[in-house]
Amino acid sequence: LAQMEEKLDDVDRILLRALQADGTQSLESLAGRADISTNTCWRRVKRLEDSGVIARRVALIDPEKLGLNQTIFVAIRTRDHSAGWLKRFADAVRTIPEVVEFYRMAGDVDYLLKVQARSVQDYDRVYKALIARVDIADVSATFAMECLKNTTELPV
Repeated sequence: LAQMEEKLDDVDRILLRALQADGTQSLESLAGRADISTNTCWRRVKRLEDSGVIARRVALIDPEKLGLNQTIFVAIRTRDHSAGWLKRFADAVRTIPEVVEFYRMAGDVDYLLKVQARSVQDYDRVYKALIARVDIADVSATFAMECLKNTTELPV
């Protein structure tokens, strides 16, 4: 990926910024923004996809429109840092659709989860499902009051 970053030029950056803002843009629209031909645009976007710079294209859904009004950040500490425990834990987390982000951390917290749930009671169901499958030393949940910034657009 570092090699690919070195090969990105201004046109690639224009295309990436445009696609991050609206992944449904036509090749003609993208080509116009970058001031290149449609064929050149297609080849560049294909190269960005093939190299993994563009990981995938998705539709972003407003969680509140689906009734998922509660965002919870869950800090987890464990006493067991073995590969076997991590595999069991990761497998358990991946089966819970309400967990939308999952990180292994450095510092006081071992793992951080972002959960989108309907309510505190809905989160409690998620919590109980998780602790039933894996031994966890400590779980601390923090409930977001208001989202002040949420973007998928990376600085390119």
